[in-house]
Amino acid sequence: MISKNPAILLIYTGGTIGMVKEYGTEILKPFSFDNILKNIPELQQLTCSVASVSFDNPIDSSDVSIAHWIEIVTIIEHHYKNYSGFVILHGSDTMSYTASALSFLLKNLSKPVILTGSQLPIGHLRTDAKENLITAIQIAALEENGVAIVKEVGLYFEYKLYRGNRTTKISAAYFNAFHSFNYPELVQSGVELEILRGNLWKNEGNTAFFARKIMDNNVATLKLFPGMNLSVLDNLITITGLKVLILETYGSGNAPADTKFLKILDSARQKGILIINVTQCAGGSVKMGEYNSSSELKKLQVISGKDITIESALCKTMYLLGLNLSADAFRTQFETSICGEIS
Repeated sequence: MISKNPAILLIYTGGTIGMVKEYGTEILKPFSFDNILKNIPELQQLTCSVASVSFDNPIDSSDVSIAHWIEIVTIIEHHYKNYSGFVILHGSDTMSYTASALSFLLKNLSKPVILTGSQLPIGHLRTDAKENLITAIQIAALEENGVAIVKEVGLYFEYKLYRGNRTTKISAAYFNAFHSFNYPELVQSGVELEILRGNLWKNEGNTAFFARKIMDNNVATLKLFPGMNLSVLDNLITITGLKVLILETYGSGNAPADTKFLKILDSARQKGILIINVTQCAGGSVKMGEYNSSSELKKLQVISGKDITIESALCKTMYLLGLNLSADAFRTQFETSICGEIS
């Protein structure tokens, strides 16, 4: 491509956007990223230059791990000074997890990191891949007086850019696969790109960008449900090395007032396991003590997840555990917004 400014780096990790059917089957498998570029000649019309790197072995996003997040972080760190923005092509199933993880690991961003993908492969007649990729690149290239407009990790899908750590996947069947229930979109794509500046993360400090590369996955989640066998919870807190248990509770953070349930939680607390309260609801916030059914959790010093998503809660927990904080410091950091993940 002709060299133009700004310059955007595409990072291909895998996912439906770059899949093709295995010969003789209906199974989708990753193919060469070069074929993606060949399938989108419209990229030549962009007013920015586009270069690309790819995982040596592209993955289905169901296989994503902390090691893959660190690989993405390392690529961005290595190329950070040479590009104006980054677009990560990723499978949609775990895209919200990756967007959340990167938001914590990439510190003091002054450039955009945009994740996108598609519901249909790039070669499919009705694919959503072209619009998602082209617009994600255009958003990553947005500048004003030579300064990036978006300075955070975002997720672009079906005409909207969201804050990455606020998103969740809501559909496996429709193109509008993601939503951010507790925070408005950052950019809307129509005839023009409408930048909702008041919603953007403001990184106005002079602190230099740096990357963290340590996460600790000694965390478990348990989604509460009526009739739950409490032996599941009892056994869960005996897992060797478990440091944090995230409870997915009802409504505004409510849980059973059952004595045995609370006794197990107290036992976990005495073992040094931190407990976090995150609502099962797609939208809304944990408000412990608002109802009697959550007041006991407050007495047990359960940490409030406020309006965080479960994807972001897990990634934030692994990030904070990687900092080797004290219990009090962990609580303070978790209940404080680091990069716009909670209100």
